Amino acid sequence: MMEALPGIMFLVLTVLLMLGFPVAFTLLGTSLFFGLIGFGWDFFNLLPLRIWGVITNFTLLAVPLFVFMGVTLERSGIAEDLLETMALVFGRMRGGLAVSVVIVGMLLGASTGIVGATVVTMGLLSLPTMLKRGYKPELATGTISASGTLGQIIPPSIVLVLLGDIIGVSVGDLFMGAVIPGMLLVGLYVLYIIVYAWIKPEAAPLIPEEEWAQIKEQGLWKRVAKALLPPLVLIVAVLGSIFAGIASPTEAAAVGASGALVLTIINKRFDLKMLQGVMASTTKLTSMVFIILVGAGAFGLVFRGLGGDHLIRSYIEHLAYGKWAILAIIMGLIFVIGFFLDFIEITFIHIPVLAPIMKSLGFDPLWFAVLFALNLQTSFMTPPFGFSLFYLKGVSPPQIKTGHIYKGIIPFVILQLIGLLLVVFFPQLATWLPRVLLGS
Repeated sequence: MMEALPGIMFLVLTVLLMLGFPVAFTLLGTSLFFGLIGFGWDFFNLLPLRIWGVITNFTLLAVPLFVFMGVTLERSGIAEDLLETMALVFGRMRGGLAVSVVIVGMLLGASTGIVGATVVTMGLLSLPTMLKRGYKPELATGTISASGTLGQIIPPSIVLVLLGDIIGVSVGDLFMGAVIPGMLLVGLYVLYIIVYAWIKPEAAPLIPEEEWAQIKEQGLWKRVAKALLPPLVLIVAVLGSIFAGIASPTEAAAVGASGALVLTIINKRFDLKMLQGVMASTTKLTSMVFIILVGAGAFGLVFRGLGGDHLIRSYIEHLAYGKWAILAIIMGLIFVIGFFLDFIEITFIHIPVLAPIMKSLGFDPLWFAVLFALNLQTSFMTPPFGFSLFYLKGVSPPQIKTGHIYKGIIPFVILQLIGLLLVVFFPQLATWLPRVLLGS
């Protein structure tokens, strides 16, 4: 019976989560119940030490700082300026509005990293414009949903900070390793939009000539420079300081938070009410992440203490397949779980169990951390519980149905899987940049 206890524990947790119980309290409740069965009352002597280790982790201090940076930039007006100007830059290209949304999603991902804020902002500003220009609803909604999730793979990303800490990879190295795969996804999105618009020109019309001439008269490139410069400076300040070895990710996050405040002041959006709102949002988001992290820490303590990691490892290692087939099974499992759980739950519950197995099989920890991050990104876009889809539906005009959003996201999920496969077959996409910048 004791040997089966970790399996029963995992099953109970999964069922409770599927029934809709809050993640943090489900993790803690399950851990306490099975901890008492497995260890008795002595378990309560171990738990405070585990929680203290989580809370005092210096690397995780980057989480509230990056959240603060993202929420501040959301209120600074930078996203609105970027969307408006990028739409003008690509206006005379077929599918140009959709391409501009991808580029802005990339820039916002590299400067905010908060999916909800990016999708909502682009949904409010870009979707009505795209529909007004005659864009097919599926193309418009799919582009916005997918572009909004780029902040999960393009650094600085909260997912990468959490993964780095759990897997035991330097967060700075992981940031470097995720740059090329992130740019690869951007390239795949843009290529798809251009090809789709070329095959079906009626789905992505051009801006009329008269309107384009009027835009150019208003000083287009000066406006573009003004919109692009602030986020680029912030990206260089944050990522440049990490890549150059000047600052750790946590210190760079502090630079980013300060820089975001400065940009808000320059844009004349700063006041006490705004600051209070940013601090309240940051506190809520950070508290949610850390209470789940505490629950996951307790769950990991009990699950490993009961021998759960050995149980899973022995099961996988006794499969009659090679290590590459096992990699495919694990990646497929993460992808399917993403239909039902969000990235935080998967990161804290499943990755601590699966990552040691990948290490034991001899895979590069940095490489499979990037693979996990790419795979986790799909959880935002896969129905029925894709948060990116919920965010977009909440701000869409009445004529946009849920079916439009679900159909629109299918090609982009396929593109993400193609990107994942490319990184699997060409590991250098994730490992080359860290090696070059670190001189090893």
